[in-house]
Amino acid sequence: MAATRRRFPVSWTTVTPVLAIVVLALSWGHELGPVPVVIVALALGATVLAAVHHAEVVAHRVGEPFGSLVLAIAVTVIEVALIVTMMSSGGPEAGTLARDTVFAAVMITTNGIVGISVMVGARRYGETHFNPEGSGGALATVATLAAVTLVLPTFTFSTPGPEFSSTQLTFAAVASLLLYGLFVLTQTVRHRDFFLPVDTDGSVKEEEHAEPPTNKAAMTSLGLLLVALVAVVGLAKVESPAIEAGVRAAGFPQSFVGVVIALLVLLPETLAATRAARRDRMQTSLNLAYGSAIASIGLTIPTIALASIWLDGPLLLGLGATHIVLLALTIAVSVLTVVPGRATRLQGGVHLVLLASFLVLAVNP
Repeated sequence: MAATRRRFPVSWTTVTPVLAIVVLALSWGHELGPVPVVIVALALGATVLAAVHHAEVVAHRVGEPFGSLVLAIAVTVIEVALIVTMMSSGGPEAGTLARDTVFAAVMITTNGIVGISVMVGARRYGETHFNPEGSGGALATVATLAAVTLVLPTFTFSTPGPEFSSTQLTFAAVASLLLYGLFVLTQTVRHRDFFLPVDTDGSVKEEEHAEPPTNKAAMTSLGLLLVALVAVVGLAKVESPAIEAGVRAAGFPQSFVGVVIALLVLLPETLAATRAARRDRMQTSLNLAYGSAIASIGLTIPTIALASIWLDGPLLLGLGATHIVLLALTIAVSVLTVVPGRATRLQGGVHLVLLASFLVLAVNP
């Protein structure tokens, strides 16, 4: 009688958070050589992917549009952890890190994720379709948050430099939280149908028939997600000197550290949005893109504002003239993309060119 094969149920996403904690324990408080730095970097990247995977499991259990919200918040928690960790170890020179990271996240989500998703969807189906009411409202929220937190500090006079005064920073933080809360209420309760995938005639698509995970599986993923987030915070603290040294060795400006953080935390989000576009669920892709941008500003800025009480150095949030032009052009192009409720490869290509422009100027300002 043939021996019965037993399937080993443990996947890499289950093992990775635990191994990351082990790597963190072994590396914490030590000066790392080249090989350990590479090991920590690999562990950090794998843990970010594992964290977003477990967030996706929880998201699948709760369904859309709550799923996109869970993913966006999970990514933002990782982003905030990386920013605060690197600011605490970077000293006064890290005063622009929050601005650089948040702006990079806005450009990557509104141009990169949107552009790739539109290109993938349009290439497969001719053109992509989505709900302009939900996407337009999300885009308006992104534009307002970006203007209030990243543009206005450049033009205020209470303090020298692109910096808010204490009163202005408090207002911006509270306004960001309130606007984020209003968006979440609109997306998940009041106008939930605005954020569901639609057919070519504008009617809401039926829910996908993939079997959602069980409550036990969802709770397990929630626990592993929390473990992964703790590991990400610790590993980022360990790896931050190597990241900054690598940016300097490449001859890039210090602001590129923010781009590295944003690229790291948004890679899994990009993959999730691309998969949704391939399934002709462009609204889900836009939910992920704009939801991540809203969460990145609406949660990151208030958290960093609170953390600035204990951090050394100024908190410089105001963008320079070049970045303000890129932001304004991005908002204008995004409006033209979203308003019709459908998009082709042309719109996708325009967004990707804007992303490429941002990356080139980030390397060579």
